Amino acid sequence: MQTHFTIDCVILTFDDGELKVLLAERNEYPYKDWWAIPGYFVNKYEEMEDAVARILLEMTGLKDIYMDQLAAFAGVKRHPEGRILTVAYLALVQMDEVRNKIATGTTYMKQLKWFPITELPDLAFDHKEIIELSVDRLKRSVTFSTAPYELLPTKFTLTQLQQVYEGLLNKKLDKRNFRKKINNLGYLKELNEYQKGVSYRAAKLYAFDKKKFLKQFNQD
Repeated sequence: MQTHFTIDCVILTFDDGELKVLLAERNEYPYKDWWAIPGYFVNKYEEMEDAVARILLEMTGLKDIYMDQLAAFAGVKRHPEGRILTVAYLALVQMDEVRNKIATGTTYMKQLKWFPITELPDLAFDHKEIIELSVDRLKRSVTFSTAPYELLPTKFTLTQLQQVYEGLLNKKLDKRNFRKKINNLGYLKELNEYQKGVSYRAAKLYAFDKKKFLKQFNQD
């Protein structure tokens, strides 16, 4: 038996120089054929965390990824059938790790697709608001969280890192100033490796020193 309570999953990644969100094309009313955040109803006797894991797997094919509770949404007009509470969860994933795992195992959706945050289609319910809140939270915490690095591969270029910051902050950053500030933080490890398989001049790769970041953050 279902409740009047749903879980919605905001899944963000970084790909091709852009911050992207995973959306599902709905195959049921209301909002049939519209795009929406993957999500569904919680069962009556289901624990919250069990519901999140189940809905995530059914809707996207993903499992064992960390999802942080974002906020609850309970506007009277958010659902055509009346007040339906939803709790939104946020996950940051690396595209290389999930690219071949995305799949829908339900008839509720036609397909899944990654959309750039700056090019969202018309969205069902209040899902645009939910996505905007997710990005705003990341924007406000970008300078003191690991979020930018959770969106990147283990080894990345400074250009990729700057593109992530620009995507989260929604503004262009001066290349020289950005690199100076990032290097002064001391969280990056310069590797003796370069990009492979690129048609342009290969850039040096870096890695995020999470232990050093956490130690410094705790000291602050």
